[in-house]
Amino acid sequence: MAYADLNPIRARIAITPKSSDHTSIKQRVSAAGDGMQPGELIPFAGNPRDPMPEGMPFRLRDYIELVDLSGRCLREDKRGAIDSEPPPILERLQIDPRHWLYLNRHFKSRFKSLVSCAHAVRSACEQLGKRWAHGMRDCERFLSPPTT
Repeated sequence: MAYADLNPIRARIAITPKSSDHTSIKQRVSAAGDGMQPGELIPFAGNPRDPMPEGMPFRLRDYIELVDLSGRCLREDKRGAIDSEPPPILERLQIDPRHWLYLNRHFKSRFKSLVSCAHAVRSACEQLGKRWAHGMRDCERFLSPPTT
């Protein structure tokens, strides 16, 4: 989703996610300004809990910050990026900023299917009846919290 939401910025058609016409991020940011979520898009339901409301188990704010941070990564194969300092989302997700920059440049070559922290990918594989997912080592290395 974030990749598609950033296409206008990468192509230098837009400067910010809010100015990216025909993207879900523009709809989400505009609706968020009114304290709403767009009715035509699957809503963000917040952090997982029991019972879980319908929607994606993430906070809308975290997704918007993730798109913003990803858009700030200058990629050699793209023309555009969002300027300024990254927000603290990676700290909260316990992802090393260098790893995130690397993944932004090499995402397609590192992952072919499921992408998340290793624990979540293993859980999804179990639910889907899959034995493994391509890129599991990279999920462990780049996206999983450090073990203590």
